[in-house]
Amino acid sequence: MAKTFSVAVVGATGAVGRTMIRVLEERDFPVKEIRFLASERSEGKELPFKGENVRVQRLSHDSFNGVDIAIFSAGAERSLIFAPSAASAGAVVVDNSSAWRMDPEIPLVVPEVNPHAISGYKTRGIIANPNCSTIQMVVALKPLYDYARIRRIVVSTYQAVSGSGHKAVTELEDQVRAWVDGRSLEPKVYPHQIAFNCLPQIDIFQENGYTKEEMKMLNETRKIMEDPEIRVTATAVRVPVFYSHSEAVNVEFEKKVSASKARELLSTAPGVNVVDDPSHSIYPLALDAAGQDLVFVGRIREDISQANGLDFWVVADNIRKGAATNAVQIAEVLAERYL
Repeated sequence: MAKTFSVAVVGATGAVGRTMIRVLEERDFPVKEIRFLASERSEGKELPFKGENVRVQRLSHDSFNGVDIAIFSAGAERSLIFAPSAASAGAVVVDNSSAWRMDPEIPLVVPEVNPHAISGYKTRGIIANPNCSTIQMVVALKPLYDYARIRRIVVSTYQAVSGSGHKAVTELEDQVRAWVDGRSLEPKVYPHQIAFNCLPQIDIFQENGYTKEEMKMLNETRKIMEDPEIRVTATAVRVPVFYSHSEAVNVEFEKKVSASKARELLSTAPGVNVVDDPSHSIYPLALDAAGQDLVFVGRIREDISQANGLDFWVVADNIRKGAATNAVQIAEVLAERYL
C-alpha cells in the first residue's frame, strides 16, 4: 500500500497558498489528511480540495500535531515564529518565505538543480524555497553549468506585479481602467505608477546600491549551485504584467558553449522547455508561461562581446514554478525518498 501523508498548508488563503492547494491536487500528492491554516481573519472560511470543502483553521503553535509536511507561504515573520513549532511537532517544513533561505543549516532547494540538498532537513526540520526569480534562472543554468562551469552571470529581470501580492494585481487593473477612463492614477502598492511603466526597484535598496531582490539573486544562486565563486550582478525591474517573470541572462563560462550546444543541453534538462525559433518570432512569452510549471528558454545566442559568453531569455510563472510548484516538488522528493 502506497504511503500517504498529513499535509498542512500555512497561508492557505493567499494567492500562493491557494495555488499550492491546487498544485497538490493536480499532481495527486499522496495526501492522507489536509489542513488549511491561516490568520484569524480567515478562520472558518472553506477552500476546495479534491471535491470537498475544507475549513480553514487559525494558525497556532499547536496546529501541527500529527502533520508530516507543512508547506508555508505566510510571510517571513510568521515563518520565523511558527516554522520551529511545526518542526518541533515532527513536521518537515517547506517554507516559501525569505526567512530561512540564507541560514547555513537550512537547505535551499530547487529539485531540478540540487535535490540532494533536501537531506539537510534533518538538522532543523526546515527546507527553504528560493526566491521566484532565482528559481527559474538556476533551472536554466544547471545543465549549462554542469557542462562548462559558470564564471559570471549578468541578469536583468522583468517581474510581474503578482510577485507583490493580490493588492498589486488589483492596483495594475485599477490603474489601467483609470487611464482608459481619463481618471488620475494613484499608486499605493508601488512608489510610482505601474501601469504603462517600468520600475527599476523591487524591495528596498541596500547600502551598496542594489535592492534586496537583486542581492537575493546573487546569494541564493551561489548557495543553490554550491559555488561561492560565481559572480552575479542583477537589475530587478517591476513591469506591468500580471503573471510570469521574464529574465535576460548573460553568462560567462570557463569554456565556450555554442548556441547549438546550449539548445541541446537545455532541450533534455528537467523542467525546461526550449522555445527558440526567432525567425518566426517564436520565443518565451509571459502570457504563454502563465499557468505552466515549466521554465521556458529562448533567444539563445552566443555573446558577440566575449569568447565564452551566452545570452538567453528565461520566462516562468512566478506563482507556480516560482513558488507553489517548487514547494510541492520538494515535498514530493521528501515523500518519496525520506519520509
